[in-house]
Amino acid sequence: STHIITPHCIIMKYTNITTIKEFIITGFPGLLPEYYGPVSALLLLIFLGIVVGNAFILAVIMYERTLHKPTYLIFFHLAMTDIAFGIVTLPKIIAIYWWNDMTSSFGACFTQMYFVHSLGAIHSLILLIMALDRFVAIWFPFRYSVITNRTVSIACSVCWVVTFIRMLGIVLHALTLPYCNLNIVTQCYCDHISITQLGCGDNVTYVKTVALVNALISLLVPLSFIIFSYFFIIIAVVKMSHSERRHKVLSTCAPQIFITCLYYVPRCFVYLAHSLGFSLSTDARIVITMMYSLIPAVVNPIIYCLKTKDIKEALIQRFRNRKVSIAIKIDHKPNIR
Repeated sequence: STHIITPHCIIMKYTNITTIKEFIITGFPGLLPEYYGPVSALLLLIFLGIVVGNAFILAVIMYERTLHKPTYLIFFHLAMTDIAFGIVTLPKIIAIYWWNDMTSSFGACFTQMYFVHSLGAIHSLILLIMALDRFVAIWFPFRYSVITNRTVSIACSVCWVVTFIRMLGIVLHALTLPYCNLNIVTQCYCDHISITQLGCGDNVTYVKTVALVNALISLLVPLSFIIFSYFFIIIAVVKMSHSERRHKVLSTCAPQIFITCLYYVPRCFVYLAHSLGFSLSTDARIVITMMYSLIPAVVNPIIYCLKTKDIKEALIQRFRNRKVSIAIKIDHKPNIR
């Protein structure tokens, strides 16, 4: 069969002009209209869970003086990234199914892409700081005093600033491509892979390769240090002779390890499946992406409250003080006859 080269094909290949003014976000392409209501309601509940749950953690850490410690400052920054990610992604997804608002302007889409990838990279780095904090606390307890609130605040702030600057370069690099193919984004939000595959011209592969290398560095470099830290933490726990101390260390580290696994294990599974040639349907890929992006943000506040001893005790103490205060007010209330 002969391949007919049309003028449109020639324009698509050689033009340097972006013709796309807006993108169409498909959400879940295979979702039937009768499920739009339940799915959007579920997404709204997830959004409220992320915002309310993490805002609660921020407030508890901010106002409870006993929690003004390096470990909880790290939790504070993790909660901020979770709230920010939910705000950046979920309102648009909900709008798709509530108001059929599937369009996103060119600028809005790239702005969303910038924050999606920045917040993901920041989260990875803060998980690394959390692992190093536990590593120093367990292996070098007499030197742990060097890790102060100021040290952690500076380290976390550097993570935010450096990542925002680095990701700006990745997004600006993607903007060098002309976008003149279809404007349909098969995803629930604008991300680098979905957008750059709509680009045209000779540099598309190069832009994708640079972004892939950056993504692997953002994911694997922190992960390698995290694995190193927790591996030696486990060795230290095994070597402990006193079961009481062993239990105390495990109870301290368990929430951090669980939070880290929630974030990394699904991502690594998806990347490994893709590398080994397992193909997922478009809907399955989008659902898995949404799950590993949003479920940790919903679950983390519950882990902080139920599995972190200091936070749990602070909340119980606040609740008891409130009950005592109410009881005193009732006892001193004058009787009206």
